[in-house]
Amino acid sequence: MAVDSTFEFEKRRNRPVKYDRDLMGKTIMAIQRVQEIQSTREERFHTNRMRDAKKEKKQQARVEIEKSIEILAPAVAKREEVMRNVVDSARARIAMRKKTKEKITSAGATDGEKSSTVAMDEN
Repeated sequence: MAVDSTFEFEKRRNRPVKYDRDLMGKTIMAIQRVQEIQSTREERFHTNRMRDAKKEKKQQARVEIEKSIEILAPAVAKREEVMRNVVDSARARIAMRKKTKEKITSAGATDGEKSSTVAMDEN
């Protein structure tokens, strides 16, 4: 970003100019347009740099992991164990809920049968 044609526009001119309202308006509009152009160029420059940097960062991370895999191995093993415990406890909770629902539905069905037989006996 060291070389940009918009920087030329920002150079100070040492010639006094007679005030002209239209000229001032055009100058202000031009300054705003130049700022827009500069900002879009800076953004484009940054994204291009970061695109290349992203690949480099991933490569460095891979190298770092390969160098210190012995440090990460116990943590990964512990993480897998924790995940297994979480999954097992979730399965146990789901099984308990199913058992509870089955008890409620079976109890509701037997109560319903009893009440219908009682109603028939009364008639």
